[in-house]
Amino acid sequence: MRIASHCRITPNRCLANGQPVPVQRSERPYLTDLYHSLSMGYPKFFKMDNLCKAGVLAAELVLRGSSVDGLTPRHDVAVVGLNSSSSLDADLQHLQHLHPDSYFPSPAVFVYTLANIVTGEIAIRHKILGESSFYVIPEFSAHQMAKVIATTLSDANINCLLCGWIEVLGQELDVLMMLIDRLNGPAPTAQNINSLYNER
Repeated sequence: MRIASHCRITPNRCLANGQPVPVQRSERPYLTDLYHSLSMGYPKFFKMDNLCKAGVLAAELVLRGSSVDGLTPRHDVAVVGLNSSSSLDADLQHLQHLHPDSYFPSPAVFVYTLANIVTGEIAIRHKILGESSFYVIPEFSAHQMAKVIATTLSDANINCLLCGWIEVLGQELDVLMMLIDRLNGPAPTAQNINSLYNER
């Protein structure tokens, strides 16, 4: 197994395989500017919550040029996400719609009040039909991510794994996405993952 590609997204900065991704800044949110810089042409992006936007953009960066082309359905690819706040960013928006003085719950917000929606959005965009799961843990843990990667790839039917830490809450934006495949090489270790997470 090896980490075939990776990206790191933090507020106002994006790295793909260690290289800065040029983003034309405007008065729009950073994720929107990053979307336009990638020329994705995926209007569904604008309906998503910020957690999904961050995950979809990270997956786009990691999968470009890979064998997961988004055109061919793949049963041998899995998607796994982790974070510490689950869908709290969307939950708080939904809560505002439940206020007695302005009660009007929005289905457009409510649909994102589950953290695993981000892995579903990634799978839809890239026609990934393998396992999809999302774990909520207390904080970023390279050790925990390494265990999840090893466990997921212990399934002989999975040849590639898209695994990411996707944390979005208010102004907090903290994303590490990796594409791991079964090419010759050692399995990613916690040390490998920590070094990618600490890229600046």
